[in-house]
Amino acid sequence: MFRAFCLSLCSLCLCSETGFSADKPNVVLIVIDDLGQRDLGCYGSTFYKTPNIDQMAKAGVRFTDFYAACPVCSPTRASILTGRYPQRMNVTDWIPGRKDSPDQRLKRPEIRNELPLEEITIAKALQTNGYATALIGKWHLGGKGFEPTRFGFEVNVAGDETGTARSYFAPFVNKSGAMPGLEKAEDGEYLTDRLTTEAERFIETNKSKPFFLYLPHYAVHTPLKAPQALIDKYKVTPTHGRQSNPAYAAMVESMDASVGRVLKKLDDLKLTNNTLVIFTSDNGGLATLEGMPFAPTSNAPLREGKGYLYEGGIRAPCVMKWPGRIKAGSTTDRVACSIDFYPTIMDAAGIPQKNVHHTDGDSILRSSDDGDVKERAIYWHYPHYANQGSRPGGAVRFKDYKLIEFYEDGRRELFDVKRDISEGRNLAAEKPDVVKELAAKLATWRNEVGAKMPTPNPDYKPNPQNKDGVITMHARTALVQGSMLRFEPLPHKNTLGYWVNKDDSATFDFTVEKGGTFTVEVLQGCGKGSGGAEVELAVGDEKLTFTVKDTGGFQTFEARDVGTLKIEKAGRYTMSVKAKTKPGPAVMDLRQIVLKPVK
Repeated sequence: MFRAFCLSLCSLCLCSETGFSADKPNVVLIVIDDLGQRDLGCYGSTFYKTPNIDQMAKAGVRFTDFYAACPVCSPTRASILTGRYPQRMNVTDWIPGRKDSPDQRLKRPEIRNELPLEEITIAKALQTNGYATALIGKWHLGGKGFEPTRFGFEVNVAGDETGTARSYFAPFVNKSGAMPGLEKAEDGEYLTDRLTTEAERFIETNKSKPFFLYLPHYAVHTPLKAPQALIDKYKVTPTHGRQSNPAYAAMVESMDASVGRVLKKLDDLKLTNNTLVIFTSDNGGLATLEGMPFAPTSNAPLREGKGYLYEGGIRAPCVMKWPGRIKAGSTTDRVACSIDFYPTIMDAAGIPQKNVHHTDGDSILRSSDDGDVKERAIYWHYPHYANQGSRPGGAVRFKDYKLIEFYEDGRRELFDVKRDISEGRNLAAEKPDVVKELAAKLATWRNEVGAKMPTPNPDYKPNPQNKDGVITMHARTALVQGSMLRFEPLPHKNTLGYWVNKDDSATFDFTVEKGGTFTVEVLQGCGKGSGGAEVELAVGDEKLTFTVKDTGGFQTFEARDVGTLKIEKAGRYTMSVKAKTKPGPAVMDLRQIVLKPVK
């Protein structure tokens, strides 16, 4: 008999029975691509339709404080399959990652483009212990020579080196080839539906033996494609900053239907009681445009989204169901991470951890004689510039506090994410001892896992002059100083905002090819009652001051010529932006500064 487990999550006991069946439990691990935590009804969404996942949460446990190991896909997938921080494998960005460009202050460290063959995955460990294993869906952890079948998966359907579906509708091919195992398909067949059919087939085939089904859907990753009939159900005009995108909603509904089909198959075959089902995603929801007219989703009240180390980029859904082992209708605020799935599944299967390999995670299934769950820190290291606009940085959460450290300038932000889930108040200046403690933890951990740091970019050429001599400095290129001022990347903002502290400031680097006198144009917005602040712009000894205009709203931007600056020589310069007065609640929102040569 397996040893008795008590699913003790903080003070909440989720175990309704103390013994395990002598049969090895089946494991179904469902991972959705780019699904935000707040995209599910059981996490508060009122726009998306997710009845099957909501019902799964009612039948199991829902984690409120669960995290992906990275704000982008490949590293989190590596962490799920190995139980180890992806930095140990040097997989720290989506594979093959974003190339360096001249506007970056730092060069990214080189990453591995595949999961190392020496890694012992969940599939390999379970296969060695008599499990049938299958990957049906997205792999994105290596190409030729690093296929899923090299890592313990007997069956591989659709898993290859690509991070985006070759096609969401059959035929499942593009100019680079076909998705493995899907070469034959009826024209127009939808990928999410087909992967679900393959999952049902695998369960049916292996119903008489223990199995591990890894079902990482390509949905809901862009491009936003879904059956038109589903899209037409959502008769709404998309609005920036809200969950309102019909195509994305259709993809979410289709994904939810897939979960329902898998759970029904388990029910029909009377396998439900002996199957641990885990549902999660690889990072937060995509909340920026990336070439689209509207962002796929909004993660509010979580801050930002995919690509960012704020909660919207890394806090993920996690729902687990196992009748008789997990108490139905449970909710826990235990802090957990994707590195925990490996030891959890090994625990469920009764496989001693020492017989597998070292993992960084903890089993969520904690035995009754192990005592209370110990609080531990969770870490992130993302030394890259993301497609979504974020910058290289690291983070650590310990108890209620979360520290973010930015590698360009060493700036640190501290948040009490238990009381301030939106990360609206930076506590770094108020709690320097906490900052010091968490920064030391983060530095020690980086050293332990061999995290590679970015290096100065010798080709750095920020905000260059165009052919007409104009220099445009967008808010996203600014560095901020102080506690509250920040760049807000969401499409309805896209600005330097939250300028509620007068002493906060910003700087812009820019490049002059041909010097002269320049007219300075600011694109600023200001809400009622906040107009009248005096703001100084300075480049070296050259300075000018202007008065902020009330435009009727902080996101109601108006372009204003505010004076001239003389910059005579070519070279790289820095402009500082500082408030001299703040008569209202905030200084202004600033979207960009443009220098126009005076002819």
